[in-house]
Amino acid sequence: MNYLEFEKPLAEIEGKAEELRALARANEEMDVEKEAEALDRKAEALLRDLYSNLSPWRKCQVARHPDRPHCRDYIEALFTEYTPLAGDRNFADDHAVMGGLARLDGIPLMVIGHEKGHDTKSRIEHNFGMARPEGYRKAIRLMDLADRFGLPIVTLVDTPGAYPGKGAEERGQSEAIARSTEKCLTVKVPLVSVIIGEGGSGGAVAFATADKLAMLEHSIYSVISPEGCASILWKDAERMREAAEALRLTAQDLHRLGVADMIISEPVGGAQRNREATIEAVGRAIEQMLKGLMKKSPDQLLKERRQKYLRMGARGLAA
Repeated sequence: MNYLEFEKPLAEIEGKAEELRALARANEEMDVEKEAEALDRKAEALLRDLYSNLSPWRKCQVARHPDRPHCRDYIEALFTEYTPLAGDRNFADDHAVMGGLARLDGIPLMVIGHEKGHDTKSRIEHNFGMARPEGYRKAIRLMDLADRFGLPIVTLVDTPGAYPGKGAEERGQSEAIARSTEKCLTVKVPLVSVIIGEGGSGGAVAFATADKLAMLEHSIYSVISPEGCASILWKDAERMREAAEALRLTAQDLHRLGVADMIISEPVGGAQRNREATIEAVGRAIEQMLKGLMKKSPDQLLKERRQKYLRMGARGLAA
């Protein structure tokens, strides 16, 4: 278990409980189970207390936890007959974006998402979930394919933001993001999106401009990272805690603002402490969102999607 900075007191208690049990395993005559169980209860109470009222900055830390389930985990657990589709048919295949044809509880659909990787090697291969232009153009190609065959689209968002490298800019990063966002707005099939970790900047908007947007309880969704915001506004990245408060990037804030349609509860301690339960909850939420949308005609979907984002903009101006 990887512990976050604010979880250090919890790490000490759980570490002591494990030490006692390790001693008991080494010496069968030792009976330390009562002491270990007392520490377990203390750790459980502390865990609940820590996660009962997380600050926005701590939510950012939880959303970025390396042990949270990633796109590949959700696809492997929830979808059957998954057939990956690669490449943008123009430049290359971007491994930061994965997607393909699949079934969810028998429903044929297209699933697309950001993949961060789970260890050093895979994180480098997937560029830490930061897509280049070819990643967004691959997503456009897959959305076009789904639209052509009348397949619902599911997107799983988990990215710090689009890759800001020189090559990406030369190949039209902003144009690719804009085209992907436009494609989300114009497909005539149901489109649902789930923020499973970080929803960073235009890199997330390009996948999450959906009919229905759900967010995991401790996920974040923002126009910029707290560190980036602090660097621009105050020339000091260390003021990221203040920036996180101001950005209103938590699932709870965004639900109140009307940006997120649904909040998916996470296990106590975050998705990383019970990956299976989190994945099951996301699967139920996707099915619930698709169920209502699949009854609507293409023209109705387009009209309601357009109205949703126009209302959102008007609400922002009024605020």
